[in-house]
Amino acid sequence: MIEKLEIVKQRFDEVNDLIIQPDIIADQKRYIQLNKEYKDLKVLVEKRDTYKELLDNISEAEEIIADGSDSEMVEMAKMQLDEAKEALPALEEEIKFLLIPKDPEDSKNVVVEVRAGTGGDEASIFAGDLHRMYTKYCEGRGWNVSVVDYSEGTSGGFKEIIFEVSGEDVYGTMKFEAGVHRVQRVPQTETQGRVHTSAATVMVLPEAEEFDVELDMQDVRIERTTSTGPGGQSVNTTYSAIKLHHEPTGIIVSCQDQKSQHKNLEKALKVLRSRLYERELEKKMAADSARRKSMVSSGDRSAKIRTYNYPQGRVTDHRIGLTLYDLSNIMNGDIQKIIDELMLVENTEKLKESSEL
Repeated sequence: MIEKLEIVKQRFDEVNDLIIQPDIIADQKRYIQLNKEYKDLKVLVEKRDTYKELLDNISEAEEIIADGSDSEMVEMAKMQLDEAKEALPALEEEIKFLLIPKDPEDSKNVVVEVRAGTGGDEASIFAGDLHRMYTKYCEGRGWNVSVVDYSEGTSGGFKEIIFEVSGEDVYGTMKFEAGVHRVQRVPQTETQGRVHTSAATVMVLPEAEEFDVELDMQDVRIERTTSTGPGGQSVNTTYSAIKLHHEPTGIIVSCQDQKSQHKNLEKALKVLRSRLYERELEKKMAADSARRKSMVSSGDRSAKIRTYNYPQGRVTDHRIGLTLYDLSNIMNGDIQKIIDELMLVENTEKLKESSEL
């Protein structure tokens, strides 16, 4: 482990020198990447220093005990030795997790698509509840949430809503939310008080940068229309809404959230790039057997991942068998505890894979 940590320290020193070079500062993309790497390495280097200090304490204490000439010093050394040996295993585990190579996608922003599934009006209401849950969670983390497009349900909620989330390590956190979410509750329209089961599908796409996907605009047909739904006279009478048709794949993307046609086009292109990028990512994941085995972020959209049971106030994540009786807080955006558990399972799997290599 010390050897690995020394390599980390060496790279940290290199990055530390690089980020003050004028040519690096001038190259914004490179500068941002190196700054991110610097932050990640700094955490490891601090743990390395603590780890080395513990090893030095153990070595020093063992020398004093072996010498045995000063009984008072021996007693103090024994205490130091016990403390250091007690702290060492937990620190080693922490370092092992930190040494797992990070997925380069994890630092990306995301495009989230929530669609009502089976259950009619109730599924649309539930899709709206999920959107609210994610908005509250993201805002609580200081991330920025921006709606791209939506189609309202007839009794509230959304048949479909697409929104962008930008911030630090967004995809690495939000990717665990991809899949089918199921709700069990008495719908507002139900007169007999019977519990119904409805579903909504969540897709989480890493936002593609221009250099991630080569998008040939000759393949894209742009349709300009007036916006529908609320927004006042200017929105509904100007041709500000954008619909993109990507001819080679048949992907269609709409955006009517902004009053400016230019901004709607910009947002729609972001979503189109992200969908094309996700297709390539899926191929890569399918080719990588280790990634395919991961049970917590397989990206299988048809997999039922979580059930929200209102009569019992219970939320169950089926991938790891986690059940929490805290439904109202979770629906108010308190989903970090679920994500933490999923991250732990994924990191344990990665750790196992890296030790098998």
